Parts: sequence; C-alpha cells; structure tokens
Amino acid sequence: MRLGIIAQVSEESFSEARRRGLSFLEFTVNEGDDVEAFCSQLEQIAEWSANYNVAVGSIGRWKSLRIDEQGEIIQEELERCYKLIDAASRLNCRSFVAGCNYVDELSLYANCTAAIAFFSELLAYAKTRNVQVSTYNCRKVNFVNTPDIWSIIHGHLPELGIKYDPSHARFFGGDYLQEALDWGHRFTHVHLKGSLLVNGKKVDEPPAGMDQTDWRSFIAVLRATGYDAGLSIEPRKSALPDELADKGIDYSAEYFRKLLLEL
Repeated sequence: MRLGIIAQVSEESFSEARRRGLSFLEFTVNEGDDVEAFCSQLEQIAEWSANYNVAVGSIGRWKSLRIDEQGEIIQEELERCYKLIDAASRLNCRSFVAGCNYVDELSLYANCTAAIAFFSELLAYAKTRNVQVSTYNCRKVNFVNTPDIWSIIHGHLPELGIKYDPSHARFFGGDYLQEALDWGHRFTHVHLKGSLLVNGKKVDEPPAGMDQTDWRSFIAVLRATGYDAGLSIEPRKSALPDELADKGIDYSAEYFRKLLLEL
C-alpha cells in the first residue's frame, strides 16, 4: 500500500508530501472548479512530480450532476470527466473517481440503469488511457455508496472499482469493517479521514489517527482482502485550532507510516 494525501495544486503540496514521507498527491476537481484551468497546469504538475519524486495517485470529481431529470447522461459533464481521465493518463495516474446523482422523479431501477450507462461510458473511455474508474462512498450528490447499490451497479460492471472512506459508513450507520471485508477486493483507492461520534451523532472530523476509527483493524482487513493501492489522508477542518492544523496532518502521516511499517 502507498500513503498519500489530498492536496491543492501547488509546488508546496509536493514539497510537503516529500517532507512527510508520502508517495503521492490526490487532486479533486469538483463541481464549481474549473476543469480547463486544472488541465492547463498538467505540464507544471508533471514537472513538480518528477522534481520531488511524488506521484499523482488519484484524480476525482465530486458533487456534480451526471444524470438529468429524464434519466439521460448530461453530456457536458461526461466531457468534463473525459478531460480529467485524459489528465490522469498524462500524469501516469491510474485512478479516476466519480459518483452519480439520484433523480427523485425516477424509480430506483431507472436510476441504477442510468448510473450503469454513465459509468459504462467512463469505463470504455478510460480503458484506452490505462486509467481505472471508481465510484466513491461519499453521500454528496451520489447514491452509489452502500453494498446494496454496489451489488447492482458493480455487480453489473466488473471493471468498476470503489473508492472507500470508512468515515462515511460510520456517519451513516454502516459497518466499515464488514464493508471492507466484503468489498475490499473491489477497492481501488481509500481515503483516511477521521470521524468522531457521540451517542451515534457526528461531532467532529479529527485528523485520522486521532479519532475513533479502528484503523489498525481496518488496515488489517484491507491486507486480508489483498488491497495494495493508495491510502490518501484527507485533511478536514476540525476542532483543532488553526495553528495546529499542520501538526495534525503530520501526526496522521506518521501514524499511518507506522501502521504500514514504513518507520
């Protein structure tokens, strides 16, 4: 397994990753972000990556509508995803991550059919560029986030991976260890985000390793399922004072390097 972090596009992100002993950066180009502006920086990103010996491990796009009210693929959004898959290919990044919205006016069957059509388009395009497409289990503008839906959509699309984050299961009443055991063979990328609940209610998202997640058991389950891809630290605004935010990231990096026996 390789340890990395979600970061902004900048030279400082690469230098900080190297200082922390991380092997890759993950970039997210979400709804509202400028896809063209990101793609215009690819040569600079490639140069930074080579200079600091820090790879680009994943590119993702969250919160976007992919399906319209009639159940049709939104072509403009599909084209944006294509451009990000091209960007991943240019940066020797194997992972592209996207979700799919649920259309309330349609049945579950129609929503699943539309999602399968959307991901089928991405898979066919990405295959020619040596990029793996994965869904994510975040709930933001995305219904492909639990085992019951995975059994339909991923069951139909054997090449479709899963980007997994145990905090989403914890915050919504799921069993992250069972989900990892049952579906870890389909995981292609993992987020390391802290979660704190009291009496079943979300309180905070502390730095991963300073939270309640049983990371030791989670990593052990991943190993048991044969997982050998990226673990991406996800820094979040937490109850830590701003002046301690960087130290919180340092803590997470050191904590997981120890779990991976890199120290």
